[in-house]
Amino acid sequence: MRSSGLNWQGLMEQLEQALPHTGVSEQSLMYFKYPKRSVTLSLPVRMDDGRVQVFKGYRSVHSIGLGPSMGGVRFKPGLNTHECEVLAAIMTLKHAVADLPLGGAKGGIDVDPTTLSAAELQRLTRRYTSELVELIGPREDIVAPDIGTDEQIMAWMLDTYNENRGSTSSGVVVGKPIPLGGSYGSKDARGHGAAVVAARVLEERGDSVRNASVAIFGYGDAGRRCAEGLQERGARIVAVSDSVGGAYDSGGLDLHALGEHRALTGSVDGHATALTPGDLLALDVDLLVLSSDFGSIHAGNASDVRAHYVLEAINRAVLPDAERTLKLQGSVVIPDLIASVGGVIANYLEWVQDASNFFWLESEIVAAVDARVLVAVNAVLHFARERRTDLRTAAYALALEKLHDASTMRGVYP
Repeated sequence: MRSSGLNWQGLMEQLEQALPHTGVSEQSLMYFKYPKRSVTLSLPVRMDDGRVQVFKGYRSVHSIGLGPSMGGVRFKPGLNTHECEVLAAIMTLKHAVADLPLGGAKGGIDVDPTTLSAAELQRLTRRYTSELVELIGPREDIVAPDIGTDEQIMAWMLDTYNENRGSTSSGVVVGKPIPLGGSYGSKDARGHGAAVVAARVLEERGDSVRNASVAIFGYGDAGRRCAEGLQERGARIVAVSDSVGGAYDSGGLDLHALGEHRALTGSVDGHATALTPGDLLALDVDLLVLSSDFGSIHAGNASDVRAHYVLEAINRAVLPDAERTLKLQGSVVIPDLIASVGGVIANYLEWVQDASNFFWLESEIVAAVDARVLVAVNAVLHFARERRTDLRTAAYALALEKLHDASTMRGVYP
């Protein structure tokens, strides 16, 4: 269900709905329809038992109209070129909404990283990076962590790139450890930014995060940080879930105790009252935060959703067919282009610091992320208010206008 919904047709339909609200022509939209480059890689890796296993790797660059491409590397079972191309296009849109001088990219490997030893994971990561070494770079295509990858994998990618190039270039990778040129706040920025966006959107619509009931679908780094940010603003986190199970307390979960339980057991399951992830999606709450993966809400479960606000803290968490159902039910969707923009802003700031070799304090990073997140969400809210449209249409329209301006000024070569 989820994979079938992540397609060009659904994305293009939503973009075409935004066209009447812009000065962008169908001709200009043609630039968006085709990724600049997609590569498929065969990655032979020697496993710990001595046998050689071949994995499939991918990297798609959608656009460099606004600047070098940047996008995550995901290690995920079933990953394919199509998924990378659609998500790369969404990264192009997100960078445009955030007013960043970057294009969109996405890539990764079809693998479940939990099935590999640390040594096997390192060999696979280094093989993938070495196959891409001529295509990635701080001025060409910058890689970032995503589902199934973390700062350790980014460190291996950085080292492999520099060893192959015979140089030291920290800006080719973002989301890496601080001692290697990483930035404060990068791990928490997406979830922190999602909380900032949620508070601003609810305020715009006459509601408040204070005392709002919240459910978090996908309690990883982003979901955890979003929950903390919302609780700091007075919200009541009543339910969270991960791939194993869920925890529920109508009076509000103790996030500190939940964190200790998760650190001990590896899951939120078993803390407070148990519930399934599916049950969480159907809770009658003020705000539902989606931070698991694309297609969390699809045509098959959209009618179960009862939340007043649904926030996409992960790309494409609500599929187009599902969004139409949510609108009919009265739910307000806060789209990924603004809801998860904090992460791409933090990645951009890390890239800038690497380029200048000047690093800011953590407080300065947090302030800079907050300022840029608010600029982006306020621009979308203003557009939606002026044009009387929903937030996704407003975000897409703003992004298309910026991409149109860039492509028009660049022209067609030759």
